Amino acid sequence: MSRLFNLEGKTALVTGARTGIGQAMAVGLAEAGANLILLGHQDNMQETEAKIRDLGRSYETVLIDLSRTDELVEKAEQLASQFQIDILVNNAGIIRREPAAHHSLENWKAVIDTNLNSVFILSQALAKPMLERRSGKIINVASLLSFQGGINVPGYTSAKHAVAGLTKALANEWAPHGVQVNAIAPGYIETNNTEALRKDEERSASILARIPAARWGSPEDLAGAAVYLASPASNYVTGHVLVVDGGWMAR
Repeated sequence: MSRLFNLEGKTALVTGARTGIGQAMAVGLAEAGANLILLGHQDNMQETEAKIRDLGRSYETVLIDLSRTDELVEKAEQLASQFQIDILVNNAGIIRREPAAHHSLENWKAVIDTNLNSVFILSQALAKPMLERRSGKIINVASLLSFQGGINVPGYTSAKHAVAGLTKALANEWAPHGVQVNAIAPGYIETNNTEALRKDEERSASILARIPAARWGSPEDLAGAAVYLASPASNYVTGHVLVVDGGWMAR
């Protein structure tokens, strides 16, 4: 079993690795043996870097603003030529909360560019050498709002529905060439993106009441799922959206 979950000799690129889910996934992959490329748009990745360094793994930090999709195509191709990337984790995302009737086009475009368009651009560029090697893993971070509508987050919901669909579309095309594409749909996790919900006592209580596990998730709850989908243990799993939600969707 240790061989099935062993990532030694592999290189994983994780977007949005500075904090939260991205950091937890990056550290989990490092614990399984992978070396890391940490992609973010702010030069303050020190905490994640230290955690990976303490595990004895190597890392590179790359600063790219994923919302600048006009520049991302060229930068993604540079990443593909500079590194042999075996595992891509498309985790980075933003959220803009506004009622749909007043949701600005600026916020809509920012969310779609960061949460969806960057996922396609990075996947397309980094999959090309994977397809040539006939080996690779792509993990997209979806959401419970890949299945539900949410409130005051029309851009985010639309992007996350699309991420689930894109995951299946890419899986269909790339499975015959040894590349598996899957997604993880986190439940309600204690991150920066959910801070506003957790501070709203009434809303937080209503969310917690529906979670059978009776707690908000922690970013570390996602690490095992990431290692599984990145490892040989999932070689016959593709096009799947793995929900990690404490039972929310089963309620």
